[in-house]
Amino acid sequence: MLAWLANYWRISFVIVGMCALPVLLLARASNLLVLEVEDHGISLREEGDDRTVRTESLTAYRGLITDRNGELLAVSTPVKSIYADPKFIREQDIASIASALAWSESRLRERLELYKNKRFMYLEHQLAPHKADKILAYGFSGINGRTEYKRFYPAGEVAAHVLGITDTDENGIEGLELSFNEWLDGEPGSKKVLKNRKQHTIKELGLIKAPQSGQDLQLTLDLKLQYLAYKELKHAIAKQGAKSGSLITVDARSGEILAMVNQPSYNPNHRLGVGRGQMRNRAVTDVFEPGSTVKPLAVAAAMESGRYKATDIIDTSPGYVRVGSKTFMDPVNYGQMDLAKVIKKSSQVAVTKMALDMEVDQIRDVYFRVGLGQSTGIGFPGERGGTLPQRNRWSDIERANFAFGYGLNVNALQLAQAYLVLANDGMFKPLTLVRQQHSEPAIPVLDKNIARQVRQMLRGVTESGGTATRAAIDDYPVAGKTGTAHKVDAKSGGYADDKYRALFAGFAPADKPRLVTVVVVDEPPAYGEYSGGKAAAPIFASVMEKSLKALNVPPADTSNYLSSNSTVLGGRG
Repeated sequence: MLAWLANYWRISFVIVGMCALPVLLLARASNLLVLEVEDHGISLREEGDDRTVRTESLTAYRGLITDRNGELLAVSTPVKSIYADPKFIREQDIASIASALAWSESRLRERLELYKNKRFMYLEHQLAPHKADKILAYGFSGINGRTEYKRFYPAGEVAAHVLGITDTDENGIEGLELSFNEWLDGEPGSKKVLKNRKQHTIKELGLIKAPQSGQDLQLTLDLKLQYLAYKELKHAIAKQGAKSGSLITVDARSGEILAMVNQPSYNPNHRLGVGRGQMRNRAVTDVFEPGSTVKPLAVAAAMESGRYKATDIIDTSPGYVRVGSKTFMDPVNYGQMDLAKVIKKSSQVAVTKMALDMEVDQIRDVYFRVGLGQSTGIGFPGERGGTLPQRNRWSDIERANFAFGYGLNVNALQLAQAYLVLANDGMFKPLTLVRQQHSEPAIPVLDKNIARQVRQMLRGVTESGGTATRAAIDDYPVAGKTGTAHKVDAKSGGYADDKYRALFAGFAPADKPRLVTVVVVDEPPAYGEYSGGKAAAPIFASVMEKSLKALNVPPADTSNYLSSNSTVLGGRG
């Protein structure tokens, strides 16, 4: 009996103990949730309530932009931005936060007041990681940071007008960054994180979606040629005291743009105080009357019409011609001229007589076929197509002006496109700024023999007696044409007597063109060397010579040139 009672109490004690254990555990848990933890001064219930799961975005890496040889032109570098949740900023921390940010306390309070009803505000954008980490190390309640990317341009101002820029969110807003934004822009990802009451990330809970990097963009630019073109143009514009300038160099074999520079420029890495006007790519956005640079095309049209041959003679005596109420004059009376000498001396009288002897649409058609007055289609934002007028009736003055480059508007890129046709025996090759695996086929737009003869004529422009002897290069024969165009006076609407645009367009080597280059100098000194032959031609020569040597183009053998040239052209005067 006693043994049975002993076993009964032992069993009862075990049962009671097992029943009491859950009660004790519940009581302890309740106590922990209610009682404050002395070391931290907050209750675990509050701590549990303040820990929340959040979804955070992950910034995607923007694609690289490189030159044709893989040299970096634009790259995204990691940075950190400091942001805050105003709800969790503590009053006692405001002075310390301001000090850590190197702000005044009043500035921080003003910003907090502005965002008092918001849950997010930026404090600092895109800091160097070590600077951001120093601020975050204080552990201020409500202050956090996140990794982003900042666009950096290693070439600085040298390629600024081509590349453009991005905004603080890495969206393209100028240049190729804008036109190829969707291509370069990545797709952001997201992740789940656990945050405490100070809005600090305690733990990363997992990746929801991985960010997808943007695609890289390879340009046709050659950074070596871009640098030397920029250096030469900048030096020349500063030396002349001109208002601005542009230069384009194109691979004559492929139509690829190897250099495109403008002055003045800007540094895309330090753009404080830089206006949108300074960012425009003048070579693409600015249009102008091309002046005498289109005379070779007018001569080509005359030959194409069948009314003129290269050896035909035009009498320009007495050195001027009257058309309606206007008189067109040459500097001197050149007398009788063949077409080569017409181009060499840039005779207004001869071109006027030829233009009045032809249908104006014959000239316009050649201009149109070589790409003048229409977009080049390279995909650059803001490109202006210019104007190529078409009328039912043309006055004689309009016909003459049109033949020597007035009454139409082009940009520097279109002028390079036109000379590319002459350099390629009349074949039209579309210009490109982005490297392509398969280029568009060239199409014939001008008779091959006519293109070759005009190309030979253009060589005389840079030889003794021509209008652009300063464009000549010792080791390479050069072919090209000057242009000196009066600018329109914005106030009067007529042409200004003291404002010019100096131009030179050409290619080298003349017998087998490798490069086509166009130089535009806007408003060189009006009472100095403002002509195309004096202001633009020397820039062309310097850039062309250095570019050809940089590309290891061998010097040309010119020993047989004169005899072969005279056979093609006859007497040149």
